[in-house]
Amino acid sequence: MTINAELLHSPFFQRALAAALVIGFANGFFSGFVVLRKHALSVSALSHTMLPGITLGIVVAGALTQASAFLGALFAALIVGLGSVAVARGNRISQGTALAVIYTSAFAAGVAILPRLETRQELEHWLFGDILAVGSADLWTALGIGAVMLVTANLLMRPLLLTLFEPNVAAAQGVPVRSMQYLTFGLLVLSLVASLQAVGCVLSVGLLVAPAATVSLLTDRTSWLFWGGGLLGALGAVGGVLLAGATNLAPGPVIVMVLGACFLLAWLFSPKYGVVSRSRA
Repeated sequence: MTINAELLHSPFFQRALAAALVIGFANGFFSGFVVLRKHALSVSALSHTMLPGITLGIVVAGALTQASAFLGALFAALIVGLGSVAVARGNRISQGTALAVIYTSAFAAGVAILPRLETRQELEHWLFGDILAVGSADLWTALGIGAVMLVTANLLMRPLLLTLFEPNVAAAQGVPVRSMQYLTFGLLVLSLVASLQAVGCVLSVGLLVAPAATVSLLTDRTSWLFWGGGLLGALGAVGGVLLAGATNLAPGPVIVMVLGACFLLAWLFSPKYGVVSRSRA
């Protein structure tokens, strides 16, 4: 399998590689929070919430465009994600329960509206991604979102982790725990929306879980969940685009397949936690 040299030099393929590098690193970095919080199912719920957001954007804008899809997905994911945090403040309903109710209601609304849209066939690109269609504006948007996520997460890493592991201790030390929870979900939503163009609504959960999950099998250092996850996410995304170019397959699914293969290899051959190593021991 080889990639056509002409394809490598084409501007749209180079933009796809750049977008894969930026989105893969940013989402891989943030996947450390997802794995530490054990909120992979929440990510799955929020990723599916972007579908009714896109349909809402079509209804409001009257057409399926990059802007309507992006803003609709962002609005829906923010409402559902932050809404679940707000509902759980009463301690009567858990956040997971609130998220399940709100997300399924929003998803049902999107499914109900979908048959009435004339552009429903074009939604396939947003469901499974079309990174080869990334334009210069999309690339700058992904770069801006990634920069905001990385800077915010690194500046507030200590209070975020303290809130994650010991919320009572964090509150006693003056950390605004509730604000940190809202911020974490806000960053999670930004990560999902940033990956929308690359892998779509359905597969975006792969970019936000697989990198740090793989690294967690290779090291016990918390910092490596973030930086190692970012590196693996970037390499997996770029490798997926290159492999898709060589095999003439859709890049979005191939990116997630590459990251899934990395996780499987780590699960089997990790020096400390791998199945093969433990069976030998």
